[in-house]
Amino acid sequence: MPNPEKTETVRDKGQEARPLDAFDRKILGELAVDAGLSYAELGNRAGLSAPAVHERVKRLRATGRIRGTVAVLDGPATGKPFLAFVHVDSTGWGKTQELLALSALPEVEEIHSVAGDTCMLLKVRCASSRALEGLLARLYALPSVKATRSYVVLSTYLERTPQAGITDALEGEFPEPSLPASR
Repeated sequence: MPNPEKTETVRDKGQEARPLDAFDRKILGELAVDAGLSYAELGNRAGLSAPAVHERVKRLRATGRIRGTVAVLDGPATGKPFLAFVHVDSTGWGKTQELLALSALPEVEEIHSVAGDTCMLLKVRCASSRALEGLLARLYALPSVKATRSYVVLSTYLERTPQAGITDALEGEFPEPSLPASR
């Protein structure tokens, strides 16, 4: 009798995932650009055989480093050209069930609990400014929401998913700030 549960996602909780090596990072980098690549093409790009790449991708999925494979949709082409970031100030702890329930709206792309001068940060993509106004009205209807600040995006120069690469220089010494030359 076949097992009805998918076993690709079963992880051995007792074994810690090994660190990513250069091959893993290359595979992840290529998949971040085009998740539809065949194992043969991934192997060509990473310098490994197709079966070796397949095993690595299975392991990357099993350890949660690859959480899913999705199509990246174009907001304006899907009728939602209006992108905004909304800072939400609330009474008490910002992460309430009512606020998290906004995730059911397809316009809400991201919800983050943040440190700083606001409690929650939402990334929303709407059909119009009127639709954003409706979303804000829903926010203000929540008893814990006391204020919002919306930042409407005029142009986007970079928007991408998390990348596999790491810039080692960011962890190093910080350059001394340059002082203005004295006259």
